[in-house]
Amino acid sequence: MLVSFHDLPYLGCVLAGFPSPAADYMEVDIDLRTYLQPNSTSIFLARVQGDSMINANIPHGSIVVIDKALKPRNNSVVVASLNGDNVIKHLVITDVGTSLSPANPKYQPVPITEGMDFCVWGVVTHVIVKLTK
Repeated sequence: MLVSFHDLPYLGCVLAGFPSPAADYMEVDIDLRTYLQPNSTSIFLARVQGDSMINANIPHGSIVVIDKALKPRNNSVVVASLNGDNVIKHLVITDVGTSLSPANPKYQPVPITEGMDFCVWGVVTHVIVKLTK
């Protein structure tokens, strides 16, 4: 799914504490594509289905921003192709091997073994979660 980002009005900082009366103005526009990731040609979006990443604050229905240009590191949240299915999990790399680990105790890590069709498609850099229904 390709999504085009347009400039949206940018309010500036919002305080999670007590508001400041001096902050009653809007700043310049912000380009979401530039903010989310400078490697704009390597950015893709995907909607998450399922609850295996809920404890990583990636709930069902959220949209993840994926950068194919980033090199995954140990414990990166990645989108990977595993035996023909696209999955989102933590990439765990140890001396013993590599696995895809969920962020929900209901599910078990999946060790990557020889013979599996596996490839990391990209690294998740941001999560967009709708807070209202």
